[in-house]
Amino acid sequence: MSENTEKTVRIYTGSDIMAEALVGRLKEVNITPILRDDEQSGVMFGSGSKFDDQVRVFVRKDELAIAQPIVDAFLKEIE
Repeated sequence: MSENTEKTVRIYTGSDIMAEALVGRLKEVNITPILRDDEQSGVMFGSGSKFDDQVRVFVRKDELAIAQPIVDAFLKEIE
């Protein structure tokens, strides 16, 4: 694993619209998450349609304790 991956934790995978909504909430508490667009990765490997509209959201491990309750509340609201 790369150093960056070891220091981050994936907290959400879903549509880019929902990911942006979650990012907004995290930024309110001064957490700047990392977004990874699976569609772009899929295109690179020739399977773009499989990953359409999927974004992964990561936070640093040291921010997880603050981020987790926000993520849990967000997921409950969008059920």
